[in-house]
Amino acid sequence: MFAGPLDESIVRRARAAGLLDLKIHNLRDWAHDRHKTVDDRPFGGGPGMVLKPEPLFEAVEALRVEGTRVVLTSPSGCVFNQGMARRWSQVPHLIFICGSYEGYDERIRQHLADEDVSIGDFVLTNGALPAMVMIDAVTRLIPGALGDDESSQDESFSDGLLEYPHYTRPAEFRGWTVPEVLLSGNHAQISRWRRLQAMKRTAERRTDLWEKWRWEKPAGRSTKAQQKT
Repeated sequence: MFAGPLDESIVRRARAAGLLDLKIHNLRDWAHDRHKTVDDRPFGGGPGMVLKPEPLFEAVEALRVEGTRVVLTSPSGCVFNQGMARRWSQVPHLIFICGSYEGYDERIRQHLADEDVSIGDFVLTNGALPAMVMIDAVTRLIPGALGDDESSQDESFSDGLLEYPHYTRPAEFRGWTVPEVLLSGNHAQISRWRRLQAMKRTAERRTDLWEKWRWEKPAGRSTKAQQKT
């Protein structure tokens, strides 16, 4: 599953430039029985199979280096966000454990993983897709990965808000026009308009983000601008 998405676009360029060293490991390489077993039936009964602790502990212990952080993909984990991506982009070595089947032996979560993380309130076939989503988000924040590092500083969630709307040519399309302020050349007014639009969009579409952003009140925020929004 990893071959396509991680060989495209920004992740591919980061790998080619030596900014990202990415390796995929098969858990069965650390299973010692004849059938390379990595899962078993759950104690107490129930449907599905559970990933065994032995191969996972051996795999992580073999791969771990100084500064490694181990991330478990799990529906019951904390929801992944841009803050996590930014923090992980500063970590020298990340190991993503991709869940499958019915889940993990709980001792993996308790004693092996540093964090267990979800990408949303829904269930997928396994943890491969969530791992790829998180790898992509983290890679974008590695210095040099985007070519222009400022690009990652003005995106949705970079400061707690959704991104402002964008427009390009033509200035008029089917009677719909670009806001005049964007054609004015006045960079101060454009910056202010974009900020207000980001606030407005967040307040309308993501009240959870808006309430959090309003009450945290980082330095430089305009109370007047908030009131206008």
